[in-house]
Amino acid sequence: MSWRSSFRCSKFRHIFGKSATKEHSYDGVPITRSVHDNHYCSANPCFIAVVTECAGGGSFLVLPIHHTGRVDPQHPRVCGHSGRVLDVKWNPFDDYCIASCSEDCTVKIWDIPVCGVQQNLTKARKTLIGHSRRVGLIEWHPTAENLLLSAAYDYKVLLWDVSQAGAVIRYPVRVVLMPIHHRYPSEALLLSVSFNTDGSRLAVTSKDRHVRVLDPRTGKILQVSSSSSHKANKVLYIGGLKLLLSTGSSSWNHRQIVLWDPDDLSEPLYEEDLDGSAGVLFPFYDPDTHMLYLAGKGDGNIRYYELSAEKPYISYLTEYRSLLPQKGLGVMPKRGLDVTACEIFRFYRLIAIKDLVEPLSMIIPRKESGIFQEDLYPMTAGNQAAMTAQEWLLGVNRGPVLMSLKPDPRVPNPYPETPAEKGLVRQLSSLRFQSSPAAVTEIGQDFIEVFLEEQLSYQDAKYPKDLSDLSGWQPDETQVPLWTYCCTPHCCEPAERPPPMTECEAFYKQQDEIRGLKEELHQKDMKIAQLEQDIKNTRKNMRATF
Repeated sequence: MSWRSSFRCSKFRHIFGKSATKEHSYDGVPITRSVHDNHYCSANPCFIAVVTECAGGGSFLVLPIHHTGRVDPQHPRVCGHSGRVLDVKWNPFDDYCIASCSEDCTVKIWDIPVCGVQQNLTKARKTLIGHSRRVGLIEWHPTAENLLLSAAYDYKVLLWDVSQAGAVIRYPVRVVLMPIHHRYPSEALLLSVSFNTDGSRLAVTSKDRHVRVLDPRTGKILQVSSSSSHKANKVLYIGGLKLLLSTGSSSWNHRQIVLWDPDDLSEPLYEEDLDGSAGVLFPFYDPDTHMLYLAGKGDGNIRYYELSAEKPYISYLTEYRSLLPQKGLGVMPKRGLDVTACEIFRFYRLIAIKDLVEPLSMIIPRKESGIFQEDLYPMTAGNQAAMTAQEWLLGVNRGPVLMSLKPDPRVPNPYPETPAEKGLVRQLSSLRFQSSPAAVTEIGQDFIEVFLEEQLSYQDAKYPKDLSDLSGWQPDETQVPLWTYCCTPHCCEPAERPPPMTECEAFYKQQDEIRGLKEELHQKDMKIAQLEQDIKNTRKNMRATF
């Protein structure tokens, strides 16, 4: 019998969570006191949205992602709902579009300005009216644009096409679930929803605590879990591994996680009891690294696991611990991570007792962290839709459009390539097979002469020395000229004035300069401390020598 080691080697075994400092967090955010089991937070590379406490209606706060530090208590909000906001979700294909659902029985689609919300936003682009009771869940389709799923406490699950004309949409494009003959089955009141990778299947958990797999186009129930020992609360499709994960409680009221085969829910593939806490477990999955994160509502810790398609399916790695409990969590899409710091996941923890939104980065330590790590960042789902809503409704299934996270250091040339430059490229490519330095010198000299002649002719054409042909030109006193001549005696060419910055751009530029100065000061302090330590070590060595 061959010996098998119980130690499992993994490149993620040293993963750790790095929480942001208070100056890089969002302080002073009045987080909602609602007890609904949602995240109350959504993020994308441009903005972060947080549901806030508001008297006399519902509102949420939209902040630019770099607007960290203390948040003004009078900061403008999105406050068009007449009831408490229960969920917010950014459009995965439009960073300036967000959906919200509320206790006022409506779902609203908002357009966020590029520079952020500068005044209270009360008018939505679209209002979806189709539910008769509060709407608790919304979810965008992962591959088709403008498709939004909503589930409410009227036992209806509706699918909307938000690209329809009109400010108010009353009729959905699909009715996934609804009560029949005034019968309100518990399987129609959803607690959690999750699309698979191409959006052709929908996994849900209901009030009866069973897991179901549906066809979102027809609403037909394809699979139902029959396990009596697991009461499911949240469900999540594990893309790429053909698995389904649910979190909930066991017969002994212990929190547990269960893995299923989505094509056969008659028996679970894997079960594990975690602890005896009462908070809801929120699962988060990264399909690029096959990492699973489990965060409990009211907990201060986040567990990390690595999943595989073969037994034992799930392997525990480690956990992040904090003394501050989280009320909800937002997740940054992969295209918004800092790849130079080996960041593979980022949470935004809502800490209600401190009115704080704390970014938490999951980092894999590498010796050369400034270099792009190919194994950590494969091709991932981008912000481009794979198909239109009508194509999906007609039965087309397509996976997400992938993009690379590798930063491109090359800056594209905005000017067309001249014939001389094209000839130089061809000549230089032919030089790879030549070894004569004289040939290289001759080609370089010829190119320099041609280049200088073209530049001189370009300057003469753009700025003519003889201004007699411009005698008929009259300046417009109502407009500021785009260019003026320099006053210095050494400058003979006109200096172009950049367009004036807006107040928003000036503010963000000032914030970036302040961050840069703080970073330089921090680096200087570290350098001083290092030099002092080197001096102490040198003195000790000298004393030991003499």
